[in-house]
Amino acid sequence: MKLARRVAVVTGAAQGIGAACAKALADEGAHVVLADTNEIGGTAVTRQIAARGGMALFCKVNVTDRAEVDALMRFAFERFGRLDICISNAGIVHAAEFVDLAEDDFDRVLRVNLKGPFLCGQAAARQMLAQEPQPSGARGVIINMSSVNGVLAIANQVPYTVSKGGLNQLTKVMAIGLAPKGIRVMGIGPGSIATELLKTAVLTNEAAKQRILSRTPLGRLGEPEEVAKIAVFLASDDASYLTGTTVYPDGGRLGLNYTM
Repeated sequence: MKLARRVAVVTGAAQGIGAACAKALADEGAHVVLADTNEIGGTAVTRQIAARGGMALFCKVNVTDRAEVDALMRFAFERFGRLDICISNAGIVHAAEFVDLAEDDFDRVLRVNLKGPFLCGQAAARQMLAQEPQPSGARGVIINMSSVNGVLAIANQVPYTVSKGGLNQLTKVMAIGLAPKGIRVMGIGPGSIATELLKTAVLTNEAAKQRILSRTPLGRLGEPEEVAKIAVFLASDDASYLTGTTVYPDGGRLGLNYTM
């Protein structure tokens, strides 16, 4: 198993990409702490992991609160003895035209999508540096879940787009600062993935679905499990020379000049 004896924290793990990542990490031998504000969903995923033979615990956490984030990393250390992987996946959206966007909604999205990964990354790095390194000498891996919208833009998704662009830069600056300390930092920027978030925010009707597919050369939505496989790779020693970049599982969307 690629991640045997590793300990991972995954935020936003109650559903979608976060849940898929938690399951995939556990399947590869990691002990996983699932963090989310959704206790019912997070507990259900934890039970699913246990039924697959994996080891997982749930911790209710608001990633915008420093005290709760610090407590999350302590929880992982106290239960499993170390911390090797942190996936900052928690994220929210808010749709509004630019001239109509309320300041509170702008701030709320950035607190979760950008401040949250900052707080989680900082707390995770501090724990990784306080413990014994892995046998390879590495200290750990931090993965920030970005989006193709960190590069592209959607007119009525102002704070989401801004937060993901900022997250790409946060990934770079974290990677540069932590590289000498033995911690790698990577980003994953999914395209249109078949999650509940996409269904409720974008896939509201058949015309909306066709718009999504028209901008995706592979002609289909991605699956959360496909993103999770990338997370496993980046968290493993197979990616030991990767840091500071964002990988885009987007079905070819970023390379598309005209709609299909």
